Amino acid sequence: MPWFGLGVYKVQEGEEALQSVKAAIKAGYRSIDTAALYQNEESVGQAIRESGVPREELFITTKVWNTDQRNDSVLEAFEISLKKLGLDYVDLYLVHWPVKEKYKQTWKVLEKLYKEGRIRAIGVSNFKIHQLEDLMSVAEVKPMVNQVELHPLLAQPELRNYCKKQGIQIEAWAPLGQGRMLEHPVINEIASKYNTSTAQVILRWDLQNEIVTIPKSVKESRIIENADIFDFALSAEDIEKINALNENKRFGADPDNFTF
Repeated sequence: MPWFGLGVYKVQEGEEALQSVKAAIKAGYRSIDTAALYQNEESVGQAIRESGVPREELFITTKVWNTDQRNDSVLEAFEISLKKLGLDYVDLYLVHWPVKEKYKQTWKVLEKLYKEGRIRAIGVSNFKIHQLEDLMSVAEVKPMVNQVELHPLLAQPELRNYCKKQGIQIEAWAPLGQGRMLEHPVINEIASKYNTSTAQVILRWDLQNEIVTIPKSVKESRIIENADIFDFALSAEDIEKINALNENKRFGADPDNFTF
């Protein structure tokens, strides 16, 4: 699984999604993260086909949405996503949210698809520690990834430590706090020191904390800039300065209190 990829949440189906994914692949991205909810899987699939990059070099993630968990239509949802993407398999399939009373049943379907080789890896999204423990009490295959909201104001240290001990890879959605972190004075100061953007500092912080990160952008210049984070390293002191910003502040929904 690449450490760095493109997220396409709220990227519009059609030309916007097609061009942003093609721009990312052209810029060297090999990981694309979509979901049934995003309603842009067809454009992602088209971009993959038009990119000229062999399928086996790409890492494609999608997710099963909550209504399909509630309706026990997980298998059908997977088939629809696969058809929209135009792929024979996906590299990672995630349970999008821990729908109460349903995520264990959902996981059994993912395990079946994984054993059949139609999914290369299976995981979850937005799971807290107690939900992971509950799921693993019945799982034959342990979740390989937990994709959660994670940025300097919501650093999730306890969850990260737990997942590391369990061998579950943490992945950050909204790593830039949906853009809210880009004007933070502490990160601005650090960015000036390294002659980089604030986004690059945050994404580099992710990598040095062993967090897979998938920033979203639809601008080619920003897509290229975001990926330019492999030729510098933050000092231990600057890592700690960013770590100290944590306020356990969510911009998205709380997995224990969501209604969708």
